[in-house]
Amino acid sequence: MASTLLCATATILTHPARLSSRPIHGAPLHSKLSLSRSSSLKCKAVGDGSQTSLDPAVNQGIYGPWTVETSDVREVILYRAGLVTAGASFVAAASSAFLPDNNWASDIIKQNLDLLYAIGGGGLGLSLILIHIYVTQIKRTLQALWALGAVGSLLTYIRLAQPAGDGLVQYVIENPTALWFVGPLFAALTGLVFKEGLCYGKLEAGLLTFIIPTVLLGHLTGLMDDGVKLTLLGSWMALFVIFAGRKFSQPIKDDIGDKSVFMFNSLPEDEKKTLIEKLEQQKLSQNL
Repeated sequence: MASTLLCATATILTHPARLSSRPIHGAPLHSKLSLSRSSSLKCKAVGDGSQTSLDPAVNQGIYGPWTVETSDVREVILYRAGLVTAGASFVAAASSAFLPDNNWASDIIKQNLDLLYAIGGGGLGLSLILIHIYVTQIKRTLQALWALGAVGSLLTYIRLAQPAGDGLVQYVIENPTALWFVGPLFAALTGLVFKEGLCYGKLEAGLLTFIIPTVLLGHLTGLMDDGVKLTLLGSWMALFVIFAGRKFSQPIKDDIGDKSVFMFNSLPEDEKKTLIEKLEQQKLSQNL
């Protein structure tokens, strides 16, 4: 379902007229599009004076030119920091599966598994708040899955793990059926890496899209051999490190997307129609 919606997004972006009556994004915006007297499209900054342009380079979007502002950079850095936090926490927690039982490092990690889980989940939540996705319904679905998984994790810890004298992570390891309660959080993570792989063609993100649910389903059903499970878990750890690290090699504007689409969405419906009509007229003029 997510694949269908994201592919539909790509189609929408190449056909501006289809966006006239559907929501695209719910994030706060600091700019709007307007038509000048010469019928050209310009971006106008609105809000307080802190939203200054950081990069003088003008990027041409579907609905007009736009620039990278300081607020955009701040959001992208926090988005990437959330991914690094989630990745580092997961790798630290999962490493306990590969360390000897009577090892000081393993003991420290096992004593703090729930803390690492909470920190990693928080980092993922931050990234899902700041992620730029054109179709609002997809973004809200990922956020809802994260919230459902967070609530499920808390209830599992209070109602099941604590009475059994275990931590949350240890309880889920020993009781695979508990994955039904915490699983939505990992489904949100899978959706995020799928989006990254689809948008940027990243191999590690594409592989994670399959490895994450495979490991979880293997643990849930009990059909996966422990050796295979550890191999896939190690692959998950390595790919997550590569995925999070490579985010910082991307230009900031890549994670912003086409800002003109978000600015278009902030316009009232009548202005959207006017803008689309103007764009269609300009397209016809260029074709003649």
